Amino acid sequence: WNPVSEQFGALPFIYGTLVSSLLALVIAVPLSVGVAVFTTEMCPKALRGPLSFFVELLAAIPSVIYGLWAVFVLVPILSGYVQPFLAKTLGWTGLFEGPPYGIGMLAAGVVLSIMIIPIISSITREVLMVVPQHQREGVLALGATRWEMIRVGVLRNARAGIVGGIILGLGRALGETIAVTMVIGNRPEIAKSLFAPGYTMASVLANEFSEATGDVYLSALVEIGLALFLVTIIVNALAQLLVWTVTRGQPARGNV
Repeated sequence: WNPVSEQFGALPFIYGTLVSSLLALVIAVPLSVGVAVFTTEMCPKALRGPLSFFVELLAAIPSVIYGLWAVFVLVPILSGYVQPFLAKTLGWTGLFEGPPYGIGMLAAGVVLSIMIIPIISSITREVLMVVPQHQREGVLALGATRWEMIRVGVLRNARAGIVGGIILGLGRALGETIAVTMVIGNRPEIAKSLFAPGYTMASVLANEFSEATGDVYLSALVEIGLALFLVTIIVNALAQLLVWTVTRGQPARGNV
């Protein structure tokens, strides 16, 4: 990607978008499902409302605030503590090597994970709440422990809805712009290490669309926007296929 010499290629931006979004899902999905299970099955009633309100409140924070928080708080923590530890313990994998600058794909993934936790958690919680109570009681009556009841009687019946929440979270991560632009490094390259800077399709549109001077430059950015649209469509189609595979073509019992 070199606009001066009119060399345009979208692969680095597609790579950066997919890696940052998938990293966000790896971090956010366990936390989101855990929060949803805790609030619906284990949390005392006195704490259920405030905890749910706090999680949903995270969705109302503007993305630029997340970006500023990441620049002044998250990036110093990553560069000073997290990245050196990961490089020392897991650097042999190639995913955590390079100078610990803080800015890069890892920072973008962490910010995105925080931003999509409210979406996945709220949808998962609503799905878990509509699972019939008699399924919980039936599993417990068979001698199952509380965790076995949650795993077999609740999560198994709500899995399609949980996957649907993950899909919506992924859609948010794919299209997020400002917060990612502030911490990802904005360098059009394909690197194995998560410490390396990157670029997403949404970020390059936000950074360079107003500066595009030539017709080819502008057309390349428009095609990147089209590629972002196509990637979103493909990801959602694959996710729907995953839902069908998990549920064997049948909707999960107890879901709306």
